[in-house]
Amino acid sequence: MAPTAVRIREVGPRDGLQNEPEVIATEAKVALIDALARTGLRRLEVTSFVRAEVIPQLADAEQVLERIDVPDGVAVSVLIPNERGLRRALAHRERIDEINVFLSASETHNRRNVNRSIAQSLAELERVLARAREVGWRCEGVISTSFGCPYEGRVPPARVLEIAARLRDAGAQEVGFGDTTGMANPAQVGEFFTTARARLGEELELTAHFHNTRGQGLANVLAALQAGVESFESSFGELGGCPVPPGATGNIATEDLVSMLEEMGIHTGVDLPALLACARHAQELLGRALGSHTLVAGPVQWRQSVPG
Repeated sequence: MAPTAVRIREVGPRDGLQNEPEVIATEAKVALIDALARTGLRRLEVTSFVRAEVIPQLADAEQVLERIDVPDGVAVSVLIPNERGLRRALAHRERIDEINVFLSASETHNRRNVNRSIAQSLAELERVLARAREVGWRCEGVISTSFGCPYEGRVPPARVLEIAARLRDAGAQEVGFGDTTGMANPAQVGEFFTTARARLGEELELTAHFHNTRGQGLANVLAALQAGVESFESSFGELGGCPVPPGATGNIATEDLVSMLEEMGIHTGVDLPALLACARHAQELLGRALGSHTLVAGPVQWRQSVPG
């Protein structure tokens, strides 16, 4: 049975913007985050503490964190790739509510993405999670290529769930399962999340993170909903993608997700017109059309039928 309400983490300021070829001014990022924080979204991933030479777009992580003005009740999260990133984040601990750590379920993708084996990544991330819990941060572990890998093909669900259990046992209160290059299909998604809930227990929050690379993002959301998933990650404007490999297009658009859920009677708490205004602003800032369908068509406007 589908839930009556869901939680959405907006990942556009980090996951969305990191793939843009032209560096966006810090002031523009801050303005976008401040606007998103006033749309009813309650969770925002605002930046990542990665090396500037790896992702120049996120070189201003500290400045963004210190300048944003986020209302009470909106959780600020950052992506932490390793212990070096953790040390940077700790210098701004009062500005952070949640942290995300990540690795891939595919050995090849993990090596190409972070130049480490899965075992090496897990060992370091377990140390990061332990320290983050000591600080009092809420922790999420994100598993990329959970539903398929462009290099290896099918990723065994047992491997994904084994990694998830390791992250849970290390202190992650939430695990996000990423369809990093849009290879998932609804039947696969429904079966996976049903199994994941049974194997990982009721206390762990399971989060779905879909990309729309092959146009199946919202269909996969529906399958996850029917399997009981109540937590999703998405990016306004359908911004984003994966740095490896080429052709990995954006996340599902937050406004498309909100529009569909609200039309289904599933509460999101998000003001759709305000969210669309953010996407339009991003479109103007980037100087190109974005992939969001609701941005083009607008919200559904129901009209009363005329009596015959």
